[in-house]
Amino acid sequence: MDATTLATFRQAVHGSFARSGDALFELVDALLTHPGARSFVELSEAPSCRRRWCSGYAALQDGHIDRAALRRAFVAALPPTPAGARLVLGLDTSPIHRPEAHTFPDRTLVYCPNLPHDARPVRPGWQFSTVVALPDPVSSWVYVLDNQRVASAETAITVGAAQVRAVLPLLPARPILAADGHYGCTAWVQATADVLCDQLLRTRRDRVLYRPAPPRTGQRGAPKKDGPRFQGSDPASHGTPDGHWEGADAAGRRVAVTWWADLHLKACRATPLTAVRIVRHHATGTARDPREAWFWWLGGPLPPAATLPDLYARRFGIEHGYKLQKQTLLWDAPRVRTPDQFARWTDVVAVAHNHLALARPLVAVAHRPWEARAKPATPQQVRRAMPRLLPQVGTPAAPPRPRGKSPGRAAGTPVKRAARHPVLRKAAKRRAA
Repeated sequence: MDATTLATFRQAVHGSFARSGDALFELVDALLTHPGARSFVELSEAPSCRRRWCSGYAALQDGHIDRAALRRAFVAALPPTPAGARLVLGLDTSPIHRPEAHTFPDRTLVYCPNLPHDARPVRPGWQFSTVVALPDPVSSWVYVLDNQRVASAETAITVGAAQVRAVLPLLPARPILAADGHYGCTAWVQATADVLCDQLLRTRRDRVLYRPAPPRTGQRGAPKKDGPRFQGSDPASHGTPDGHWEGADAAGRRVAVTWWADLHLKACRATPLTAVRIVRHHATGTARDPREAWFWWLGGPLPPAATLPDLYARRFGIEHGYKLQKQTLLWDAPRVRTPDQFARWTDVVAVAHNHLALARPLVAVAHRPWEARAKPATPQQVRRAMPRLLPQVGTPAAPPRPRGKSPGRAAGTPVKRAARHPVLRKAAKRRAA
């Protein structure tokens, strides 16, 4: 990859910013070249931000981003997959907490991690669903392909399925999608049964599957539609597995993989599933480090069993990507008024994140005295080198055109109190089977 690829990517991204594009693009460059910023307004102090501080808020308020064009720009610049390897996608959601923002519309109760054991793990806020290309090995070097907010009238499953359907036709080859237990349910299988993608989904061990229906008996009455049941938590229902492998993972630790093919869910009998059990003998057996984990495989033939433990482990790269975006790229920093404004800011952060992935082979990292030189470069290290790279690549954003000082609000204009919005609670639904 050379600087031409990065310049082409920047031009394509700028073209997707349909309104207030120059101001939005300068926010991207400010994120990349001003590591000292600790708030949204401080980005205006970056040398690459030629507009005043108020232009950032105005761009988020008045701007418009062509979602389809931005998605095409992301996929067109997707770093190539190593020879002999398959592209692995990750799908997950992340919350933006706004517990005291009573003027923010369409807030729902979203998950809040790392709370005390007896605390309720939810807070008011927004939820965003993300599709990324996962790195190997696991790290924060994910490449964002699509972002979308989960509105109160939608669920993470409906939004995630729509994202996968939008991204897949743009990819050069059939990928593998790795997702956590939230997607290992009947609703997700029904929503994505016909997509051209192989899937490795984490699921609960008590999910019930069924074997193929037995042949007709010729007796009166409707024939059976399902065969014997299969439940991971019921060893008596397992029967003889279709395969078993035992060996070591990439770290040399002992693991065992067992699978049962040709299963299905009662709600979608035409979609064959393969149940996979992975036992990690070195695990502690806690909720965060389980010794036994169950998965569903959908799509084509099952990959070699030796690759399955490390294949799902790559999904944790998306967690590192979220951490980078929130702690370094100020994803949750702006206090804007509407979800649409924050969605634009989410796209700006995704563009900056992908800039770092594309610039990784182009920069010479300047290590600090306490940083190990033998380790691969981190996104933060590449970000420190961006002020030297971006002037060489150039910017598609036009310089500002001063229009004088605004007269401001006329004297005597009444200022109305901002509308207050309640926290929306989604209707309770039956637990997905």
